[in-house]
Amino acid sequence: MIIKNALVFTLDRGFVPGDVAVADGRFADSHAFDPADTDILDAGGDYLIPGLVDVHFHGCSGYDFSDGTKEAIHAIGAYEAKCGITSICPASMTLPEETLLTVCETAAAYRRESEPLPLSRLCGIHLEGPFIAGSKKGAQNPDYIRNADASMFGRLQDAAQGLVRLITVAPEAPAAMDFIRRLHGEVHISLGHTDCDYDTAAEAFALGADHVTHFFNAMPPFTHRAPGLIGAAFDAEHVMPELICDGIHIAPSAVRVAFALFGPERLILISDSMRAAGMSDGSYTLGGLPVKVTGNLATLEDGTIAGSVTNLMDCMRTAVSMGLPLADAVRCASYNPAKSIGVSDVCGSIKPGKYADCVLLSKKDLSTQAVILKGALLK
Repeated sequence: MIIKNALVFTLDRGFVPGDVAVADGRFADSHAFDPADTDILDAGGDYLIPGLVDVHFHGCSGYDFSDGTKEAIHAIGAYEAKCGITSICPASMTLPEETLLTVCETAAAYRRESEPLPLSRLCGIHLEGPFIAGSKKGAQNPDYIRNADASMFGRLQDAAQGLVRLITVAPEAPAAMDFIRRLHGEVHISLGHTDCDYDTAAEAFALGADHVTHFFNAMPPFTHRAPGLIGAAFDAEHVMPELICDGIHIAPSAVRVAFALFGPERLILISDSMRAAGMSDGSYTLGGLPVKVTGNLATLEDGTIAGSVTNLMDCMRTAVSMGLPLADAVRCASYNPAKSIGVSDVCGSIKPGKYADCVLLSKKDLSTQAVILKGALLK
């Protein structure tokens, strides 16, 4: 396949006019252009961006990753691929160990099997809990919160056959610092659902934590005398914070502040979507708790925001509408999340050798014109 006449996203130069070659499901060098190739997609001057990578979302299309079934993962993968999110690292919830073991085992079995197109690639698992703080539980079920437990993590990782790439931990919890010290080389550790102060967060980052779960949400606010996790993340240059740009979780000004603080090299756009994404208003569940969805707002019975109902592509568009440059928003929804969980060698940018996952967006209104997954045209 040859994709011609596109404004191609690049990490170092933004959008540049050019053509892209695809061979055997991967992006190819320029010398791979074959004049006799009749499989040509004319981009007509539109934007060609990498397939997006969501490292924090729970579900969509009526299904949740924590359902623990192959049917759920399949349905989630189909919806995400249609939206242009071609690599996924879905998140579990704070649940009993037995349930999490089933989720991990099912994901590993699903990954072992061939994934027929057009499904997004399952590239990891994000364990959002159960090692979190009850005071900042958000929409997590407090009945299943536990102290950080390296042995339990080992059982879950074994069940997942190494597929767990990210885990959210509250660093102030008993045994959390030892957990971070022991495991930071085996899994990316994200600080979140936490009431920690600046010093505790800074210590956790110094021990190897390198990620922040849904920045601003479920953590103490930043103040001039108590900068907390937000200030500690800014000071630790290796740390990459997540940001939910659905228009509900974070005010536009706060989104712009976050980008000014961290820059496009560090921020990660996520959706944090739950099973109601792509569905109509109504009653749903998240982590076993009842959720009411009205428009773009999902809430528990007490009014707590319960994830989002917006997919990552629409979150990226919303970020642009809030004033972020398109090239920065694209990077934060593709390359940065891939880098943050260690899969940027195969996805997240348009470079020779990587999977040929890309999306053609209208230059006029950023609407999706085509989705290409491993060189196959889906839309």
